[in-house]
Amino acid sequence: MIDKRVESVAEAVADIPDGATVMIGGFGEAGSPIELIHALIDQGATGLTVVNNNTGSGEVGLAALIKAERVAKMICSFPRTANSTVFPELYRAGKTALELVPQGTLAERIRAGGAGIPAFYTPTSVGTPLQGDKEVRSFGGRDYVMEHGLVADYALIKCERADRYGNLVYNKTARNFSPVMATAATTTIVQTKQIVEPGELEPETVVTPSLYVHRIVTVPQPLVESELVAAGATYP
Repeated sequence: MIDKRVESVAEAVADIPDGATVMIGGFGEAGSPIELIHALIDQGATGLTVVNNNTGSGEVGLAALIKAERVAKMICSFPRTANSTVFPELYRAGKTALELVPQGTLAERIRAGGAGIPAFYTPTSVGTPLQGDKEVRSFGGRDYVMEHGLVADYALIKCERADRYGNLVYNKTARNFSPVMATAATTTIVQTKQIVEPGELEPETVVTPSLYVHRIVTVPQPLVESELVAAGATYP
């Protein structure tokens, strides 16, 4: 019988190698898989390319991974927010590279990668520094920039409930980038608050089907990023 459960967050991320591309779910703290990220720090992989909406807050979660200098490159939309201090310093010091992508374009690049679409055209960055030397074509009298789909070796995401097959249900906006990241990664690793028996999830509520999930670990009481930041917590 299919059972994608693993015993611990350490086991879940044990085989992520140096130089891997890792998509990490979350929109700020909503849906951020902090325990999986901390396990990745403990595991020691370095030279990572990380895809996320932002660069984390304080010195926990994604920000802690960046602070540990494990991230060679960030692909994100918001590299600096109110509580983001780690990444700007490392970026200015030349220790971490940045590929800045408008938020809608980032979501579509991930969706396209998961759907097997190598590239698409969007008007979003036309005439801006983000256009760079990308291909530009005109459709209907309007210019569009070609953007490439994004894929990853691994995706680390968080859900509210899952069954052992890997069907996932999210908690409201904690859903954000996670469903498309699950489709775009070779290996999708999920931390869930609760595991239920097959058949207990209402089929109409399942957002990510088991096809896209490879490992599940239960974290019954996940950390809350904003509480950690407010307390001045750091990791490790």
